[in-house]
Amino acid sequence: MPQHPVAPLPAPRVLTRPMAMELLTPDAAVRIDTTVGYDSRDPHALSIAFHLLGEVPVVWRVDREMILTGSLRPAGDGEVRLRPAPDGGLLLRLGRAGRRAVVRCEQEALGRFVRDTFVLVPQGTEERHLDWGPLLASLRR
Repeated sequence: MPQHPVAPLPAPRVLTRPMAMELLTPDAAVRIDTTVGYDSRDPHALSIAFHLLGEVPVVWRVDREMILTGSLRPAGDGEVRLRPAPDGGLLLRLGRAGRRAVVRCEQEALGRFVRDTFVLVPQGTEERHLDWGPLLASLRR
């Protein structure tokens, strides 16, 4: 079978930013330090690392386009759902029924971060940043 030439992958680009968020409980809003990250090798998603009591943060992966949609109207499915908050924030509901957390963040700050990711990897070019080699190698076995 002929091998097609493969274009080299662009150099990985990484962006991280600390961001304060609030865990919403029935009684109070509790501040949580988070780090929002983006790695062009996983071009469709952001990571949100919640720095809680333990040493290892709890990390959620969230689709970057879903964040933009969720700032305008409810978005998401399954364990990740987003919606605009009445006060201009953004509400993230994470987890499954019975084990959910609702987190509020500043919509403008997270939106600015997402826009910065589109500078690194423009919408529609994500596939150029994916390394398909490991998947293809596993399929050949």
